[in-house]
Amino acid sequence: MDGKLIYLMGPSGSGKDSLIDAAREQLRTMNCEIIRRVITRSAESVGEDAIGVTSEEFERRRHGGDFALAWQANGLSYGIPREMDEWLRAGRHVLVNGSRANLRQALERYPTLLPVLLTVKDEVLRERLLRRGRETPEQIDARLARNALFKDRRSSDLPVHLIDNSGALADAVNQLLSLIRLNAAPDQT
Repeated sequence: MDGKLIYLMGPSGSGKDSLIDAAREQLRTMNCEIIRRVITRSAESVGEDAIGVTSEEFERRRHGGDFALAWQANGLSYGIPREMDEWLRAGRHVLVNGSRANLRQALERYPTLLPVLLTVKDEVLRERLLRRGRETPEQIDARLARNALFKDRRSSDLPVHLIDNSGALADAVNQLLSLIRLNAAPDQT
């Protein structure tokens, strides 16, 4: 039996990395792997546990067929290693830190994926982005505007599960784990 792809999305600063880290041990007990993204950002940058590569190395890997999924956003390139397909075929679930803009491409390749959108109130998001210190206030305003556009544009034909991460992280973890239990458990019929 194939595993389920859990496709986690959300704006930068919504807490995807914190959610993944907080749920890591419980996900392991649910037969769920967390795959590391390959990103054209230095490995020294603060943030997620990703594999940092140069743009040239990323393109070499992309052309070599090393990625199951690849996209560009915010001036960076992102790739999900093909190893994910092996895990899914082996019946393991896989959690991916995905992209809202790449959801349709991911659904075309993995039509049974579980799309999860991590949301956060704008004022909480602004504060988190300011604290993180990676961007100017103008860049943060642009991110918030992009987030608002995505909310307005979100198509109702895509079954996206929402998790609000404006409050306690433990609440978001519990929501994520419940979604996975309900949607990735073997069919009992």
